[in-house]
Amino acid sequence: MMKVGIIGCGKITEVRHAPEYHENPHCEIAGFYDVVPEKAQALAKEYGGKAFASVEELLASDVDAVSVCVANRFHAAISIQALKAGKHVLCEKPMATTEEDCEAMVEAAREAGKYLMIGLNQRLAKAHVKAKEILDSGEMGEVLTFETHFSHPGPEGWTGQANSWFFDKKTAQFGVMADLGVHKTDLLYYLTGKKIVKTSATLATVDKRYPDGRLVDVDDNAIALYTLETGAVGTMHVSWTNYGAEDNSTKLYCQNGVMRMYDDPTYSLIVEKKDGTVVPYQLDQLTSNKEQTSGGRTSTGIIDAFVDAVVNDHQPMISGESALHAMKVIFANQRSSESGQAELVK
Repeated sequence: MMKVGIIGCGKITEVRHAPEYHENPHCEIAGFYDVVPEKAQALAKEYGGKAFASVEELLASDVDAVSVCVANRFHAAISIQALKAGKHVLCEKPMATTEEDCEAMVEAAREAGKYLMIGLNQRLAKAHVKAKEILDSGEMGEVLTFETHFSHPGPEGWTGQANSWFFDKKTAQFGVMADLGVHKTDLLYYLTGKKIVKTSATLATVDKRYPDGRLVDVDDNAIALYTLETGAVGTMHVSWTNYGAEDNSTKLYCQNGVMRMYDDPTYSLIVEKKDGTVVPYQLDQLTSNKEQTSGGRTSTGIIDAFVDAVVNDHQPMISGESALHAMKVIFANQRSSESGQAELVK
């Protein structure tokens, strides 16, 4: 039985981490910590365990692992502290706010001999898993070009906070590019198995505003043109200003046909062959951010995957090392938008 402590008791803990750990039969919640003690106390009362007085007290306990669910700029420091304390870590995305911190997290996990997993849940969606299986078989040939989208009304919709910390550059560091863009960037790497080597990106703030009417100081829309190491090119579009139905779709245009994921209300994966054959797969439908955080019991699979890795002692599917590439691309996107020129991914 794995014992877990949760650091940070905001909305993502309330609706995802706490209930999903609670429902996993191989896990026990040992307790919670938050800078607002009442939040930790409320969750401890609901799910069991104790409300710890500090991160240090939690890490000094007999927990095997921790979830790091704090604001972006604290991810690295707390994750590294936990790893050095001998705890496995599941860190919410984005991994950290600098490339150096991301690399330090990976190194800390390596030195501690503990697992570091990042919450990039798109890899676990059934249509994406099936699409990768088909791609890996060689049936579709090489990916030639692609387009991927992730857009919804913004974090204030699911956090319930009009002036969310997501809009505070000092706390979040990033906007939609790292909030949603990191998911789709990682997905492209997962599906194709190929690294993104060059990007030309634009990050913009067009609609989100502070209560005083000023535009927020992080991006609410972003577009990137990616080049893979194979020479394949494609686009990624992410937005916090989609006030209609959420878009979480991906299309891969391959040598032997087209693969469409989550752009049809019935079939989550549609494979259109070069010879005219169409093979639809009715696997699942991605739940929207609003659905995931409305108090229902939908699951992205991240918590179960982390618990399985710790309990059965194997490297998690979304390790810190494998997630590092997506973050390197996100930082390159920022540099490209600032310079107005294409940037190579380091």
